Amino acid sequence: MPKLNIALLQLKTSPIKHENFTSARRLLTQALTKSPNLDLVVLPECFNSPYSIKLFRQYCEPIPSGETTHFLSNLAKEFNVNLIGGSYPEKTPEGIYNTSTVFNQQGELIAKHRKVHLFDVDIPGKITFQESKVLQPGSKSTVFDISSQRSKTPFKTTVGLGICYDLRFPELAHKMARQPHSSSLLVYPGAFNTITGPLHWELLARARAVDNQCFVALCSPARDPDAKYLAYGHSIIVDPVGRVIAEAGEGEEILTCEIELDDVNEFRKNVPLNEQRRFDVYE
Repeated sequence: MPKLNIALLQLKTSPIKHENFTSARRLLTQALTKSPNLDLVVLPECFNSPYSIKLFRQYCEPIPSGETTHFLSNLAKEFNVNLIGGSYPEKTPEGIYNTSTVFNQQGELIAKHRKVHLFDVDIPGKITFQESKVLQPGSKSTVFDISSQRSKTPFKTTVGLGICYDLRFPELAHKMARQPHSSSLLVYPGAFNTITGPLHWELLARARAVDNQCFVALCSPARDPDAKYLAYGHSIIVDPVGRVIAEAGEGEEILTCEIELDDVNEFRKNVPLNEQRRFDVYE
């Protein structure tokens, strides 16, 4: 049976961009030492800079000509892995986006997702954050195919990609997981905070997995107690029936897991939600 070996790199971000590049390379090297058959590696949201509205303009760069995109492309090619480059601020003539890039084992850019739902919240006395003051929202869902010859069981599968706050919107996940895409894995680089993280991080991961009968992987930055924005951490992988099969702690950590891709088709066959949806009742 095809098995996908995935690693989530929960790295601690630095205000110095190239230190984050060094950390990503270091953690990927350690991950491959631990799991030589890795097929897919995921970095966290805003992996190359602190997560801050005030800093998006300072750290933004064009894609694909910017240095972060070049770094990720070379990293994927050098280590021969499929790589989801977390996210980082993208500079365009229209404005700034929170963007995730995806590279195949040859270092080719095969997908790009711009965060669709911007994190605008105001919880009195706890947290206020308004991405829309600086960022533009993306306008499409993102799915892509990956394959691997590194694995003992070569495979090709479809992956859906969102960023952080996108996780709260089941409509986007449904679009990525239903036909014609039928994604077997949904990946969300995300930086939930310590207010909403304990309440909803695991809950939403399990909900999206059960809703769509697929694997779900959330990759967070490590928590930095000295940072102004405290990331929740706890990168997590959930199976198609909603079980947590791997979870990190708060600090810098490499989370690896081997997932059985056939579990997706098996559960969708046993509980055929896609054939039972009543679009005559709800649009």
